[in-house]
Amino acid sequence: MAACGRVQRLLLLMFISGWMSSALEGKPDTENAADNPERGRNGAGEGKAAAPDGASAGRRSGGWKLAEEAACREDVSRNCPKHSWNNNLAVLECLQDRKDVRKPSLYANKSLCTETNFYLRLYHRLTIIQVCLQIKECAAEERGKGYLVSCLVEHRTNISEYQCSQYITKMTSIVFSDYRLICGFMDQCKDDINKLHCGSVNTGEKDIHSQGEVIACLEKGLVSEAEEQPGQYTIKEDCKKSIMRVAELSSDDFHLDRHLYFACREDREHFCENTPAGEGKVYKCLFNHKFEESMSEKCKDALSTRQKLIAQDYKVSYSLAKACKPDLRKYRCNMDTAMPRAREAKLSYLLLCLGAAVHRGQTVSGECQGEMLDYRRMLMEDYSLSPEIVLHCRGEIDTHCSGLHHKGRTLHCLMRVSRDKGILEGHCQKALQTLIQETDPGADYRIDRALNEACESVIQTACKHIRNGDPMILSCLMEHLYTDKMVEDCEHRLLELQYFISRDWRLDPILYKKCQNDAARICHTHGWNETSEFMPPGAVFSCLYRHAYRTEMQGRRLSRDCKTEVQRILHQRALDVKLDPELQQRCMTDLGKWCSEKIEPGQELECLQYHLDDLVPNCRDVVGNLTELESEVKKPPLEVMMGRF
Repeated sequence: MAACGRVQRLLLLMFISGWMSSALEGKPDTENAADNPERGRNGAGEGKAAAPDGASAGRRSGGWKLAEEAACREDVSRNCPKHSWNNNLAVLECLQDRKDVRKPSLYANKSLCTETNFYLRLYHRLTIIQVCLQIKECAAEERGKGYLVSCLVEHRTNISEYQCSQYITKMTSIVFSDYRLICGFMDQCKDDINKLHCGSVNTGEKDIHSQGEVIACLEKGLVSEAEEQPGQYTIKEDCKKSIMRVAELSSDDFHLDRHLYFACREDREHFCENTPAGEGKVYKCLFNHKFEESMSEKCKDALSTRQKLIAQDYKVSYSLAKACKPDLRKYRCNMDTAMPRAREAKLSYLLLCLGAAVHRGQTVSGECQGEMLDYRRMLMEDYSLSPEIVLHCRGEIDTHCSGLHHKGRTLHCLMRVSRDKGILEGHCQKALQTLIQETDPGADYRIDRALNEACESVIQTACKHIRNGDPMILSCLMEHLYTDKMVEDCEHRLLELQYFISRDWRLDPILYKKCQNDAARICHTHGWNETSEFMPPGAVFSCLYRHAYRTEMQGRRLSRDCKTEVQRILHQRALDVKLDPELQQRCMTDLGKWCSEKIEPGQELECLQYHLDDLVPNCRDVVGNLTELESEVKKPPLEVMMGRF
């Protein structure tokens, strides 16, 4: 096995040198130099490299085949299809993807990175910089340090020249098979690899496939650091950048994430057999099946790590980064030079910035919005992908939500604890509100899988006239709250979500669309940072409804469209005081004192109105305002709602 590894290492050097010689001759290089007798002599060059054990230089220069080497014959015949045996590069790729073939490190004896760059420097010095070296993004890369190869790999999707594209595509899978072949990675991460005990950094013989485990170990260390797990090690900044860069470069082809490839190979065949490789499609398919009972635990774990990296850097998702790149530039979502790069790259920042553009009525491409929908659903399904939830809600999850770990059940458990008991710790409450702001389930109920599954029957009967995914679905569900068409599980999930939507007016897309100009004009909301800062719970809506029924003499009134939406919200909130954050906060004591036995829809508000003179001043003011608003419409909101029964 070790001998075969040495032969493969030699072949890779010959392959690279063949590429160089083909450029020197000005001939098209459509096959490996080692596969052609004439070009083999001009390509690898006699005496350029020692023959492997049992091979002569003459045999190699005369159509030498890796499959015929004594050291490799058994491995090749057992693992690789016969039609590939005459193609050395195909055999090398085949052996790279076989986990049961043990090979020594390609770094044994001498750095392959250095040897690779010897040929690239030779190519450069002879001024035959054509084909691959014409890629403009790589023209300024310093020669001789491995950065040129890395740059060509990074920009491989921009290469239109077939000859160059084929070589770089095939070299990419070989380079990613061992982190020590990713030039610069060793320099940046050697200390962290040792500190985290991620594997050997020695140059001795080692199973090459285990090198993918080293990168996976570093990725897990990065995730643990973000979650502030007990005893976590702080990875150096240069190594963090290298880890994320490798994740970005492997975002289009799951074969390049060696740990995930081997962990999910069987699951890919089971769930995604017909999904073509490339453009991140296999990743997306596997993500969609992560909670299937038949998916292996090792694959689930590898997928979760990948998703957590995407949460830290959206460019780790090829499809999302590609689809949203024009819109990110258009709305300057990545142009704030005063903002730290780490925050700017986060998935949450992309979702908030582009989501705000959509809510303002600006155009975001359908392809980008589709990707955003997928990743919003992903965040809602698995709380562990949000490091803030993991960090700040550990205690609450262990105490109240043990065992509810997927399909959105953990997040809804936390919502229920917050709504019913009001005992969430402040940082946990804020993390939960932030996550709901990022995922924006009010814009499309399908983002919330727990709600979607619980309310499917109600939607199919009571709301079937509304287009699937329309934000009016949530409003329709609220209109049928406590009616015969509502089911209990849907009622619970709906009120849990609405509790948080009611605390941030931007999470109701219809209200936001109709009232954003009024809010800026009357409530001065233009000073709030739409992508980060919290407004006091319910502050904007309180401002809007205070101006809803003003006369012209009283000044600043709401537009007709905004006033209609304010009335809609008041109608819905009349049935549950917990959906009015200002009322709940100011009247908590009085609700317990006077209305603890009032549990039917709308009874709590009626009770407070009945005891108006007995209420504490803060509660009396807000109940008085609501009562006054009710009297100024033709039919009070409560009567409208109760009239359905």
